[in-house]
Amino acid sequence: MAKARRKILCIESDGETAAQIAAGLSKRGYDVGVARDGREGFLAVLKDGPDLVLCEVSVPIMSGFEVLKQLTEIAPRLGHTPFIFMTETANREIELKGRQLGADDFVTKPIDFDVLTTIINARLVGVARTKVVPKLAPLNEREVEALTWVARGKTSAEIGRKLRLAKRTVDFHVDNARIKLGAATRTEAAIKATTWGLIKP
Repeated sequence: MAKARRKILCIESDGETAAQIAAGLSKRGYDVGVARDGREGFLAVLKDGPDLVLCEVSVPIMSGFEVLKQLTEIAPRLGHTPFIFMTETANREIELKGRQLGADDFVTKPIDFDVLTTIINARLVGVARTKVVPKLAPLNEREVEALTWVARGKTSAEIGRKLRLAKRTVDFHVDNARIKLGAATRTEAAIKATTWGLIKP
């Protein structure tokens, strides 16, 4: 039985560039979809659930940054989907902002397909590894409750009101859960907990 081709969504406003990327990645065994602006790309991610997103930072209607931010906020289950930004030139400020939003990598144009393919393969392998559920995830009831609301986009203050807890108590439980799950941020902790089936946003 033939192995299923991994799905990549390319969000790129320039038609010629999008066609080149789609052709280049298709030759390398990927199933590539194309969106021409940020909003179209955002909806395509929600609808099609690609294995990886390749997005130009400066796409119209919704910028690449806005696409990633909105995906993280309203669809936490998609937070583990690798997200790679494309830029015209290397720019430290742009890269820092993108990584703060959760971007996995950056590539510059014109695209070097050998480099891009190496990055894509590494990211997809990384996702496969995170799908291995740990034998024990020692989250207590309060930690599960708090992370569930984090995954739904609620702040600590909002969670505190729902659970009738002080904000600092919520922060305490979320931080404990984050440490137990080996996550750098509360968002990453919520993503891991969702991926492993520990919470249901």
